[in-house]
Amino acid sequence: MARTKKDYIIIALKGIAMGAADVVPGVSGGTIAFISGIYEELLITISSINFTLFKTLKKEGILAAWKQMNGNFLVSLLFGIAISVISLAKGIKWMLENQPIMLWSFFFGLVLASVLYIGKQIQKWNVISIIALLAGAILAYYITTLDPLVSENSPPWFLFVAGAIAICAMILPGISGAFILVLLGAYKSILDAINNRDFLTISIVAAGAVIGLLSFSRVLKWLFSRFKEYTLATLTGFIIGSLNKIWPWKETLTWRMNSKGMEVPLKQVSVLPNNFNGDSQLLLAILLAIVGFLVILFLEKLAAEKPTHA
Repeated sequence: MARTKKDYIIIALKGIAMGAADVVPGVSGGTIAFISGIYEELLITISSINFTLFKTLKKEGILAAWKQMNGNFLVSLLFGIAISVISLAKGIKWMLENQPIMLWSFFFGLVLASVLYIGKQIQKWNVISIIALLAGAILAYYITTLDPLVSENSPPWFLFVAGAIAICAMILPGISGAFILVLLGAYKSILDAINNRDFLTISIVAAGAVIGLLSFSRVLKWLFSRFKEYTLATLTGFIIGSLNKIWPWKETLTWRMNSKGMEVPLKQVSVLPNNFNGDSQLLLAILLAIVGFLVILFLEKLAAEKPTHA
């Protein structure tokens, strides 16, 4: 059964959700892809972009190659992601600077629900699954505690490499590509490029992302085909460990001066709401976390209605 226009609109909406998640340092677009039921199809689609595709193009023509790469699906998804990144970058940047507790609370509820959703996909729990989950959780938690690098003007080659590394994280549920960019010291340069429509910088990062994506997607596809249960357990652990990064209440240990001469947080640790230095906004934070949780339930329903792709 071929997909309809409505199906591709829904895929674009999922892309918008993925793009919104990827803009926030601490939330993974891969998590959204998994929950919305398109994760494995996305990996298979990306992996299909190889030398055999060019052979198909040469021998059978554009339509055959387009079908082989699942082009309609890919374009719909990328269109949604692009809309989201371009339109939401400024708004999310403002929220991060002015209402961080509100933003993190929403995404904390969203990611917490993701743990339950992805955990449910594991059919068999054994010692290896538990070890994989714990290893993923410990690794992700450790990553969230690392000190970010500070770089206001990253060179082009570094932005290329950063794009390649970050895209690998973006397609891993629980590991935030944006947060990896923060750790590498490239997040601000890339966000400024998006906001300022600096297409040269965007192109450099995109080129790195394409190389990283085509390479790493094949690894993930192989893991899913050979060790699906253990891969799911590891990814669930990644998401659990990443919750530390998006915990809404933080204590700032060190600060840095940005390019505008303003002090912004550099190193932060998670604290309980009653130990937070300022207005914890606890009730509103809980409400937004519930909203984030409900968003996952909505995406889960969309995933349950996924059609046969064509």
